[in-house]
Amino acid sequence: MIYQLKKIIDLLVYPFYLLLGRKPWSPGYFTAKRNLIVHAIDSQLFAQGSELPNGYGSHMDERVIEYPWVYSRLKDNPGAVLDAGSALNHDFLVERKPLSDGKLTICTLAPEKRCYFSKGISYVFDDLRACMFRDESFDAVISISTIEHIGLDNTMLYTSDGTKKEDNDDGYLAAVREFRRITRPGGSCLITVPYGKAVVRGWFQVFDAEMVAKVLKEFSPSQVEVDYFAYHEKGWSKASPESLADATFFDLHQDAKYDDDFAAGARGVVCMHLVA
Repeated sequence: MIYQLKKIIDLLVYPFYLLLGRKPWSPGYFTAKRNLIVHAIDSQLFAQGSELPNGYGSHMDERVIEYPWVYSRLKDNPGAVLDAGSALNHDFLVERKPLSDGKLTICTLAPEKRCYFSKGISYVFDDLRACMFRDESFDAVISISTIEHIGLDNTMLYTSDGTKKEDNDDGYLAAVREFRRITRPGGSCLITVPYGKAVVRGWFQVFDAEMVAKVLKEFSPSQVEVDYFAYHEKGWSKASPESLADATFFDLHQDAKYDDDFAAGARGVVCMHLVA
């Protein structure tokens, strides 16, 4: 009920968000972001080889890239799907094809306020570095902006368990090994992380080329597709990894004010499609 009320309020103030300059994370922002993501998914904007329109996702965080990119790489009737990190735990995502045609399991550290078990979704609370799933359990494993938090301080936003306040910036490698173990032969693992100048910021880190190479080595895919995207003041666009070498991250929880480009999060993101 609280979530639905917040959703209605955000929708009502959406016109003011547009009038007041579209400030990231201000009232109305979630409605604007949701509308853009839904349109991008339904119009297949992120089909392989396509370019983004000018101004796409200006003043918006990297979810406007990650969600539609992931949906564009899922098969029709995707089978058994694991959301490793609970990034998909939103009604407008779990109800949208092709994900809605699969059998979805969500694995995260602790229960969340939103829960869609009535839609046949399973929830598991576990550490992705040593999860309870059997070998080759899933046709698709999806990890959207999750592994950059693994091994770091997850007590800030995700759990009150003090044992999850860690300082191990290589912790993500164990999770990648688990993703490989639980993905069926020929299945897909879809991983996205912020990309740019490597830095650890307490509760998350930004990946660079060396760290991406480590992910690929640990998973050892039979096929691989890696896409890079850059944020600028006028929106998101495809990019080369070299052009993102110095990309930074605006963190709403730690940075004092917005920069001139009104970045809402990452200024670079890498999306990896790994076939087991």
